[in-house]
Amino acid sequence: MTDTTARVRELNLYRQYFDLVAAGTKTIEVRVKYPHLADLAAGDVIRFRIKGTDETCEVKVKRVTEYPNFESLLDGEGPANVNPTATRDEQLTNIRSVYPQEKEALGALAIEIELVSDSRSQRGPRTRHET
Repeated sequence: MTDTTARVRELNLYRQYFDLVAAGTKTIEVRVKYPHLADLAAGDVIRFRIKGTDETCEVKVKRVTEYPNFESLLDGEGPANVNPTATRDEQLTNIRSVYPQEKEALGALAIEIELVSDSRSQRGPRTRHET
Protein backbone atom coordinates (compact mmCIF):
# COMPACT_ATOMS: atom_id res chain seq x y z
CA MET A 1 0.00 0.00 0.00
CA THR A 2 1.57 3.27 -1.08
CA ASP A 3 -0.72 5.56 0.91
CA THR A 4 0.86 6.17 4.33
CA THR A 5 -2.39 7.17 6.03
CA ALA A 6 -4.72 4.28 6.75
CA ARG A 7 -8.44 4.89 6.50
CA VAL A 8 -10.24 4.37 9.80
CA ARG A 9 -13.77 2.95 9.81
CA GLU A 10 -15.93 2.73 12.89
CA LEU A 11 -18.23 -0.28 13.17
CA ASN A 12 -20.46 -1.47 15.99
CA LEU A 13 -19.96 -4.91 17.49
CA TYR A 14 -21.91 -6.92 20.04
CA ARG A 15 -20.16 -7.35 23.39
CA GLN A 16 -19.57 -11.10 22.99
CA TYR A 17 -17.73 -10.59 19.68
CA PHE A 18 -15.98 -7.41 20.83
CA ASP A 19 -14.41 -9.31 23.72
CA LEU A 20 -13.09 -11.98 21.33
CA VAL A 21 -11.63 -9.33 19.01
CA ALA A 22 -10.08 -7.42 21.92
CA ALA A 23 -8.51 -10.65 23.19
CA GLY A 24 -7.06 -11.34 19.75
CA THR A 25 -8.84 -14.70 19.41
CA LYS A 26 -11.35 -13.65 16.72
CA THR A 27 -9.38 -13.12 13.52
CA ILE A 28 -12.22 -13.06 10.96
CA GLU A 29 -15.04 -10.51 11.16
CA VAL A 30 -18.19 -11.32 9.18
CA ARG A 31 -20.18 -8.58 7.48
CA VAL A 32 -22.76 -8.30 4.73
CA LYS A 33 -21.36 -6.77 1.54
CA TYR A 34 -23.05 -3.40 2.03
CA PRO A 35 -22.09 -0.63 -0.41
CA HIS A 36 -20.31 1.36 2.34
CA LEU A 37 -17.91 -1.58 2.83
CA ALA A 38 -17.23 -2.15 -0.89
CA ASP A 39 -13.86 -0.37 -0.79
CA LEU A 40 -12.65 -1.86 2.50
CA ALA A 41 -9.12 -3.11 1.87
CA ALA A 42 -5.98 -4.48 3.48
CA GLY A 43 -4.23 -1.77 5.46
CA ASP A 44 -7.43 -0.05 6.58
CA VAL A 45 -8.12 0.25 10.30
CA ILE A 46 -11.45 -0.66 11.89
CA ARG A 47 -12.38 0.84 15.24
CA PHE A 48 -14.92 -1.51 16.76
CA ARG A 49 -17.29 0.03 19.28
CA ILE A 50 -19.81 -1.56 21.58
CA LYS A 51 -22.95 0.32 20.57
CA GLY A 52 -24.00 2.97 23.08
CA THR A 53 -20.62 3.03 24.82
CA ASP A 54 -17.21 4.60 24.36
CA GLU A 55 -15.50 1.23 24.65
CA THR A 56 -13.48 0.62 21.49
CA CYS A 57 -10.66 -1.47 20.09
CA GLU A 58 -8.81 -1.08 16.82
CA VAL A 59 -7.78 -3.71 14.32
CA LYS A 60 -5.84 -3.62 11.10
CA VAL A 61 -7.47 -5.22 8.05
CA LYS A 62 -5.17 -7.86 6.62
CA ARG A 63 -7.48 -9.19 3.89
CA VAL A 64 -11.07 -8.93 2.64
CA THR A 65 -12.61 -11.92 0.86
CA GLU A 66 -16.09 -12.03 -0.66
CA TYR A 67 -18.32 -15.09 -0.44
CA PRO A 68 -21.80 -15.71 -1.90
CA ASN A 69 -23.25 -16.62 1.52
CA PHE A 70 -22.43 -17.26 5.17
CA GLU A 71 -22.15 -21.04 4.80
CA SER A 72 -19.42 -20.78 2.19
CA LEU A 73 -17.68 -18.12 4.28
CA LEU A 74 -17.57 -20.36 7.35
CA ASP A 75 -16.36 -23.28 5.23
CA GLY A 76 -13.70 -21.17 3.54
CA GLU A 77 -12.41 -19.34 6.61
CA GLY A 78 -12.89 -21.94 9.31
CA PRO A 79 -15.44 -21.44 12.09
CA ALA A 80 -12.77 -21.23 14.81
CA ASN A 81 -11.37 -18.06 13.20
CA VAL A 82 -14.81 -16.42 13.19
CA ASN A 83 -15.81 -17.41 16.72
CA PRO A 84 -13.65 -19.89 18.67
CA THR A 85 -16.38 -20.34 21.31
CA ALA A 86 -19.18 -21.65 19.05
CA THR A 87 -19.73 -24.51 16.64
CA ARG A 88 -20.21 -23.90 12.92
CA ASP A 89 -23.97 -24.51 13.19
CA GLU A 90 -24.30 -22.18 16.20
CA GLN A 91 -22.40 -19.48 14.33
CA LEU A 92 -24.55 -19.84 11.25
CA THR A 93 -27.68 -19.47 13.38
CA ASN A 94 -26.22 -16.45 15.21
CA ILE A 95 -25.06 -14.70 12.03
CA ARG A 96 -28.42 -15.23 10.36
CA SER A 97 -30.22 -13.82 13.40
CA VAL A 98 -28.28 -10.58 12.85
CA TYR A 99 -28.46 -10.61 9.05
CA PRO A 100 -31.73 -11.96 7.57
CA GLN A 101 -31.88 -13.76 4.23
CA GLU A 102 -32.38 -10.61 2.14
CA LYS A 103 -29.18 -9.14 3.62
CA GLU A 104 -27.23 -12.37 3.11
CA ALA A 105 -28.27 -12.24 -0.56
CA LEU A 106 -26.03 -9.14 -0.93
CA GLY A 107 -23.00 -11.37 -0.31
CA ALA A 108 -20.80 -11.98 2.68
CA LEU A 109 -17.42 -10.48 3.54
CA ALA A 110 -14.74 -12.22 5.55
CA ILE A 111 -12.51 -9.51 6.97
CA GLU A 112 -9.23 -10.89 8.31
CA ILE A 113 -8.17 -8.67 11.19
CA GLU A 114 -5.21 -8.21 13.47
CA LEU A 115 -5.52 -6.48 16.81
CA VAL A 116 -3.57 -3.23 17.08
CA SER A 117 -1.63 -3.48 20.32
CA ASP A 118 -2.90 -1.36 23.18
CA SER A 119 -5.89 -0.30 21.12
CA ARG A 120 -8.63 -0.99 23.65
CA SER A 121 -10.05 2.04 25.38
CA GLN A 122 -12.89 2.65 27.73
CA ARG A 123 -14.09 6.01 28.85
CA GLY A 124 -16.91 7.16 31.02
CA PRO A 125 -20.53 7.29 29.89
CA ARG A 126 -21.24 8.97 26.60
CA THR A 127 -22.27 12.56 26.73
CA ARG A 128 -23.27 12.99 23.10
CA HIS A 129 -25.59 11.03 20.87
CA GLU A 130 -24.64 9.49 17.53
CA THR A 131 -26.84 10.27 14.59
